Amino acid sequence: MHPDVVVMGAGIIGAACAQALKARGLDVLVVDRHGPASGTSAAGEGNVLVSDKEPGPELELAVVSRTLWPELAEDAEWEEKGGLVVATTPDAAEPLNAFAAKQRAAGVDACELTAAEALQQEPHLNPEITAAVHYLQDAQLNPVKATRTLLRGIRITRAEVSTTDGRSVTTKDGVISCGAVVNATGPWARSFGVNVLPRRGVVLVTTPIPGTIRHKVYDADYVGAVASGDADLQTSGVVESTQAGTVLIGSSRQRKGFDDTIESKVLKALARKAITLFPMLSGVPVMRAYGGFRPYAPDHLPIIGEDPRTPGLWHATGHEGAGVGLAPATGALLADLLTGAAPLLDPHPFRVDRPEVLV
Repeated sequence: MHPDVVVMGAGIIGAACAQALKARGLDVLVVDRHGPASGTSAAGEGNVLVSDKEPGPELELAVVSRTLWPELAEDAEWEEKGGLVVATTPDAAEPLNAFAAKQRAAGVDACELTAAEALQQEPHLNPEITAAVHYLQDAQLNPVKATRTLLRGIRITRAEVSTTDGRSVTTKDGVISCGAVVNATGPWARSFGVNVLPRRGVVLVTTPIPGTIRHKVYDADYVGAVASGDADLQTSGVVESTQAGTVLIGSSRQRKGFDDTIESKVLKALARKAITLFPMLSGVPVMRAYGGFRPYAPDHLPIIGEDPRTPGLWHATGHEGAGVGLAPATGALLADLLTGAAPLLDPHPFRVDRPEVLV
């Protein structure tokens, strides 16, 4: 077995890389210790967002991915539901609208709403909100189904890679020789030479209340939490429904290694912030909670490209909680670079030799 490329990691990023490489005619083998979507990709909400990103390289990557996802998301519960970002205090209204203005200048469809207009979009929203922005491009899908869809027709083997030299990977079952290796191991990518750390996130799931919440709705402070590098617990109100009618409630961020303990203080904070957005949720039972580790890069940009220290070793990681939304463009960009094609966007900001990234 001598594939052209071995992709380490069968999450949404590894799947997107494998799909893009296969589309360019390469023979691809995906190696994962547990199988498709068994890690970070199974622990998220499936968001495809442009609303939470400052103008710049990550937003450009998100916009390209948003154009690619509809064709790729067959059988993955794709919903073009749009997003609603709200200010819950008077002081938050002006920064929210200023952020939206910057995004509009960068080509994002961000429509400012009054509180009354927002309540027309979401009738159960807290009437005390002070401002809102409607993002028509925000969407959602089922990340596990999307990962499996991208991996259709691609060979997958369950094994844990211990080392790689860029031209082979070593597992307990032996050595697999190849032409190139892609490190798409998410929060575990540090084992292969890049400065990625696990950042814990937890989601609550309610009993079904179909049709009650129409968009992805989140408090304006979510953007600040995404951009923060603080290791301590941070929470913000994020609420959205699934096609099954359950409501997903986030979001939390916390760096404490690979400790997977779900703490009651996190669950309580998430519930409080969700009720601030939608008071009616106070009467809706929570069925379960789940958590996972997101791949955090210190400069908050994905890592996409070849490792200058190890020819043949490529990295696609560091997307933190935005991996689902950024996956198609990440896969396409990596495939362009690996095959020598003209890249679909500027790869320089995502290069591996950034000072914050190399370890």
